[in-house]
Amino acid sequence: MKSVLLIGMGKFGRMVGDRLLELGNEVMIVDKNEDTVNALASRYTNALIANCMNIDNLRSMDIPSFDVCVVAIGDDFQSSLEITSHLKDLGAKRIVSKAATEIQKKFLLRVGADEVIYPDRDTAEKLAVRLNSADIINYIDLGSGYSIFEILCPPQWVGRKLIEVNPRGRYGMNILTVKKETEYISSIDGNYVFEAGDQLVVFGNGERIISFTNTIKKK
Repeated sequence: MKSVLLIGMGKFGRMVGDRLLELGNEVMIVDKNEDTVNALASRYTNALIANCMNIDNLRSMDIPSFDVCVVAIGDDFQSSLEITSHLKDLGAKRIVSKAATEIQKKFLLRVGADEVIYPDRDTAEKLAVRLNSADIINYIDLGSGYSIFEILCPPQWVGRKLIEVNPRGRYGMNILTVKKETEYISSIDGNYVFEAGDQLVVFGNGERIISFTNTIKKK
């Protein structure tokens, strides 16, 4: 369980807050809109109506006591930038800030953010990748060109052993696990025989895996 300060309770902030609560964390929410805070206050550990661009307001919250401070403001970059800077000056242990563009990310990192997220861009990218190939169910970009994908088992692999297909040697893919309907196989060895309907969780170079999924039905 972590203690989280969540600043900005727009749509994105509420989604983050909901999930943090589901995971059993202690969450204090802050927003300058009185109606918003009053509507949500009963669900959270603590709630405060405050303009966080005022450093004295932030100082009263004992910022170093939180494990993570999340700046979830999306429609006012100047506010996000100043609040991130104030949190850093007040000794925040970890700051996660929301950005809409690459240039915003650079500025937020420069003033003290430890991590910058792009919820709109990330959602758009995931959708584009999935639309690009019907065989890609989901994926996680790990950075540096590498990703984890969940893909449908290629038809030409069905009935063949993992060691025979040799996805690592031929396609640069490491099979992490196999999902069958709602269950995952905790570990597979070279003798595993692929079956129709298998969903494969694979790791490797993102571009190479995408290229592979675009060609599997042509082989």
